[in-house]
Amino acid sequence: MNKIDPPVCIVDDDYSIRDALENLLRSAGIQVETYSSAKEFLARANAGPPGCLVLDVNLPGFSGLELQRELSRMDVHIPIIFLTGHGDIPMSVRAIKAGALEFLTKPFDPEDLLDAIQEGMRAREYTGLSAGDSAPLSGEIVGTSSAYRTLRRRIAMVAPTDSTVLIQGETGTGKELIAHEIHKMSRRKDQPLVRVNCASIPKELFESEFFGHVRGAFTGAIKDRVGRFEAANGGTLFLDEVGEIPMELQSKLLRALQERQYERVGDERTKRADVRIIAATNRQLQQEVKEGRFREDLYYRLNVFPLQVAPLRERREDIPLLAQYFVGTLAKELKCPKSRLTEAGVARLQNYEWPGNIRELRNVIERAIIVAQGNALEFDLPTTISAPVPAPSAFEMIDATQPEFLTEPEIQRRERENLWMVLQKTGWKIKGADGAAELLGVKPTTLISRIKKMGLKPRDATPSGLPQN
Repeated sequence: MNKIDPPVCIVDDDYSIRDALENLLRSAGIQVETYSSAKEFLARANAGPPGCLVLDVNLPGFSGLELQRELSRMDVHIPIIFLTGHGDIPMSVRAIKAGALEFLTKPFDPEDLLDAIQEGMRAREYTGLSAGDSAPLSGEIVGTSSAYRTLRRRIAMVAPTDSTVLIQGETGTGKELIAHEIHKMSRRKDQPLVRVNCASIPKELFESEFFGHVRGAFTGAIKDRVGRFEAANGGTLFLDEVGEIPMELQSKLLRALQERQYERVGDERTKRADVRIIAATNRQLQQEVKEGRFREDLYYRLNVFPLQVAPLRERREDIPLLAQYFVGTLAKELKCPKSRLTEAGVARLQNYEWPGNIRELRNVIERAIIVAQGNALEFDLPTTISAPVPAPSAFEMIDATQPEFLTEPEIQRRERENLWMVLQKTGWKIKGADGAAELLGVKPTTLISRIKKMGLKPRDATPSGLPQN
């Protein structure tokens, strides 16, 4: 950063944290201003907006989230990085949906904070926005994982350029959302973004679809037609499923990309292609090239700036954030009562493999919301998909010499011990948040029935007092 960059403002009521953060940022060559409260920060309004705001969530009097809302109401859009002393998924979702750049839980890695600050300053600079503007990722692109952070940084790097981008990832990972995000953060954002589903274009209509045609060019061409290149002129052309283009048609696309010009079918006049290209595929194009199904020269023409989107199973730590986001947005879309995520429900989501990735997660949550009708969410997940092998239970670790199978009395004894431990942990709270039913992932009525059947009572105060069979 250079000296003309606006300062980074730190707002935290803890002097030791303010001092440590100030020293960290100054050692990185970043200008810093520190404030002990939201009101103290707001009093500096005439000084101009900072380049980035590092904000404690739990400020006295006027909280960090309230300050975020107040700045939004004042139409002051600053890249905000929230700090919190404890993980709070609903709070972090609200903050990120409202435009927060990052949400870090104390203690955090100083490098994560510096990376987030640099990213906020870079996004402001690249998009040509004023010091008070930011360009956070939006919608379903949420997360805190390392894969998500890397993707977000690379999007911020390439978005303001006109470089061709190749997005690769499995089906359902959000490749189209990323293409929209790149366009939105680019200098072409006020021009059209035109999507082409390459897999759906018949061979005989390929040239007409991409380049257009004039009246009478072929049977059925009863009027002039504008192609996708012309429709996207000045903006972005998104080639979705580019790996599905038949080999014999790839040369025609290659010429348009190389020469940045084309002719309508039946027209001798050459038109200039002023478009930014973003391509996406769920295929491994490099392997397709080796196997002779994709042109090597077209691959290198598209693979200028690659973005690899990680599958959901490789970023499981993002599942709670995504789930909370979908619960909020889908309840509104479906006009259903907002249902509640439980710890057991989130754990189940995180243990599933998600072959359909984020799209499948959204569908599973949508079904659960419809069924729950405002109650705790229960997820209908396929049992035929293999999930990660669970860690050994406490009982397995205690008894290393146990047999390979359990008798019915042994199963009942272990179920009894497990239920006892959960009841003790919750103080015999059955219903509601953090109750035993929620932790076990069963309905309260089912749990009450089990307790009665096993003869468990609160007066059995120690594990040794467990009723015996």
